[in-house]
Amino acid sequence: MAYSLLIIEDEALLGQELARHYRRAGWETEWVRSLAEARRLLESQQWEPLLVLSDMNLPDGNALDLMEQVKGRMAHCEWLFLTGYGSVPESVRALRLGAYDFLEKPCEMDRLDLVLASASRSALAQRRLFEQAELGHRRYSPEAYVGKSPAAQKVREMLVRLTRVPFSAIVIGGETGTGKGLVARILHYGGKRAQNPLVELNCAALPRELLESQLFGHEAGAFTGAAGRHRGLIEQADGGTLFLDEIGELPVELQAKLLKAIEDRKFRRLGSEREISVDVQILAASHRDLEAMVRAGEFRSDLYHRLSVFKLTLPPLREVKEDLEELVPLFVAELNAKAAKQVRIIPEAVWKALRDYDWPGNVRELRNVVERCVLFADGPVFPIQWLQLPGSRPQAPATPQENRDGLFIPLDGSMDLDDMDRYIIETTLNRHQGNVTAAARALGTTRETLRYRIRKYGLREVV
Repeated sequence: MAYSLLIIEDEALLGQELARHYRRAGWETEWVRSLAEARRLLESQQWEPLLVLSDMNLPDGNALDLMEQVKGRMAHCEWLFLTGYGSVPESVRALRLGAYDFLEKPCEMDRLDLVLASASRSALAQRRLFEQAELGHRRYSPEAYVGKSPAAQKVREMLVRLTRVPFSAIVIGGETGTGKGLVARILHYGGKRAQNPLVELNCAALPRELLESQLFGHEAGAFTGAAGRHRGLIEQADGGTLFLDEIGELPVELQAKLLKAIEDRKFRRLGSEREISVDVQILAASHRDLEAMVRAGEFRSDLYHRLSVFKLTLPPLREVKEDLEELVPLFVAELNAKAAKQVRIIPEAVWKALRDYDWPGNVRELRNVVERCVLFADGPVFPIQWLQLPGSRPQAPATPQENRDGLFIPLDGSMDLDDMDRYIIETTLNRHQGNVTAAARALGTTRETLRYRIRKYGLREVV
């Protein structure tokens, strides 16, 4: 893959040499001799090079002016400057504008190659982050929160409003499986911080000792086993969003430290005396009632009030069953594409079973049920026998049936493999009056194997 390089150099010999050298190295190279030519190239062709290698002072102006003009549109391009008349103010301005490096002429080609290679890696990393953010923006728009119920529409309207304002914190409530993680991604990728990182932490997944280190980081030697410096998640989320899932499980002593970091926008790593400044948007989610926890003294009221700049509570699926009509086809289409299935028909009996169930696991449970059914489907019809909803009666035939020549065993989940194995062996033994030799012959196995399974299932044999 050829990477693009724009060279802006008014010295003909140097410009020709640079262009020839990097074309031979596989770069897609354009060389211009003035800022006006560079501006025309960038604007008329809508061309965004990966790198710009430019002289600082050109006949028609200073290259820093061009960089300042186009930097907003070419945010993922690295700039390197070569100059024979560099000054401290110019170098300071170049770095302030985000220039990758500032080199004085003459510069050895080997050194220039190393700097370009490093700058290209930086530019590629920035482009990948941008593309991921763009993908996230398209995937996680407010419309990704699906549902036609009034409650779902209200949530969507709130998400649209929130993605348009630079809020500092929000509490997302709702039962497990209602989509709090999805809402957090919508708020990040649909908002002003989409180009910056989204960092997630499940506060219930780590013990207290690790939580503090994960959140705030540590210096080498801060505690036993801390061999090197570790950047905490708050520091990693600088400029972006920190999603604290299940924040109700955060120990009280850490709640105080988190509150101070949010209020002051500063914190210290464990074992450090230096404060680090951060700008982080906080998304806090919990399936527990944080207000009740505050009243019970299990959650700090000052932290709760600082986080609840906005509050958004997601409805449980049992209260918005009309949303099944949009959710189920969406999951079926997604899983069809993933598993190369062709499920298109959802019988009315399936819809009735879905509506009659209360979905304690909410949308997460629904997706798991749909996934099982789609993966086990043998044709275009959604298979009702694989719903296996707790408390519902299995679809007939739900019990094994037999005749003189064979057995019928249901594949609706009402029997597991061991039940089937036991039933086959027990029925065959009964048909042969407990004769192991005859039963083994009928089952196409050996006496030893059959005896092992008879003992395993505690069955009775005669001979």
